[in-house]
Amino acid sequence: MSAPQEVSGRYELSRRLGAGGMSTVFLAMDTVLERQVAVKLLAEHLAEDETFVARFRNEALAAARLQHPNVVQVFDSGLDQPSDRHYIVMEFVEGPSCADLMREHKQLEIEEAVAYARDACQGLDYAHRAGVIHRDVKPGNLLVASESGVVKLADFGIAKAAEQTRITQVGSVLGTAAYLSPEQARGEEAGPASDIYSLGVCAYQFLAGRLPHEYSSLTELALKQQREPIEPIAVHRPDVPPELDKAVRLCLEPDVSARYADALELAEALAAGLHGQDTEVTRALERSTQLMAADDATSVLPADATASTRALRRDSTRVVPVPDRAPDRARSRGAQDSATASDADKRKRRKRLGNLLIVLLILGAGVAAALAVLSADGGGGGGGGAEPIDEPDVPAQVQALEDLIRENTE
Repeated sequence: MSAPQEVSGRYELSRRLGAGGMSTVFLAMDTVLERQVAVKLLAEHLAEDETFVARFRNEALAAARLQHPNVVQVFDSGLDQPSDRHYIVMEFVEGPSCADLMREHKQLEIEEAVAYARDACQGLDYAHRAGVIHRDVKPGNLLVASESGVVKLADFGIAKAAEQTRITQVGSVLGTAAYLSPEQARGEEAGPASDIYSLGVCAYQFLAGRLPHEYSSLTELALKQQREPIEPIAVHRPDVPPELDKAVRLCLEPDVSARYADALELAEALAAGLHGQDTEVTRALERSTQLMAADDATSVLPADATASTRALRRDSTRVVPVPDRAPDRARSRGAQDSATASDADKRKRRKRLGNLLIVLLILGAGVAAALAVLSADGGGGGGGGAEPIDEPDVPAQVQALEDLIRENTE
């Protein structure tokens, strides 16, 4: 069925601005207020899902309450009776999306990329304080106003509306998978930190000209998010300041608590990083991630480090500092002491592991010898027993255990 020419008796549709699996957006004229608007018509098949429609209406109302220079304003929503199409009427932003810019240019200018990301941070912070999570931050939803160069966030609420409905249950992926946070990919509830992760992916792509993780399947992406370290942006673009590189990659930590606590923290970190500086929050997060990386996967972040990070985040006077070398030296000495203690703990763990492996080696050798004897007797009679052990494999297995012991007890 083709799109109607008019919606709700007042919005005259003209050219199509874009389309996706869930909706099509048209440029329209509001004949009552005599202004251009963007009208989003939901796909016809979505009207069959009553749960989705109910959620969509609630989220459209929540999005309509957001009035901020960095958020696309929602003016109206409802059901057009003649066409039986659900619609949203939004502010028309004349200009490209960041996705359009990335298609045209592989990378954005560093200052431009930071400005766009900081604008998005302002919009996200406002929405988060109003209790609204975007859930689908990606370059296509970052619209750049041609006249002012200001970025506006579009499409608040649509992703929320589709959660836990038949749309998602049949396997549809909301948004673009590369921008989803690990917790969203696991099906957990999204929060402000999820939007910060997604915006971090955008910022990384703007600067590096590629995504943090290249993948061929959703499973591969999920595994890489959890296990594979992200390459520094400088690998792909050496002129990016290391402090800015660090600020962006901290958004992409798999652990929610290791990311910035709110979007304003990220905005300040980006501004400082552009000028070759770190904020106190960035330094605290970096220390926390270093402590977690230095210990093994089963260790717990020291309580004092976690407490200091939380205390710092409660400080409302977050000002980009001028680096003070004396405190840095003191922190460096403290980090060295912490590293020394960590090394001692590692040696103790390795010694315990070595003792355990020696016991396992002795037991394993005994079991292997016993099984070898049994195999010589035909497995104890009865053709249903286990297959005989290949005797030449036993020395190789013993050698492998010895190598493992040596590696963990050096």
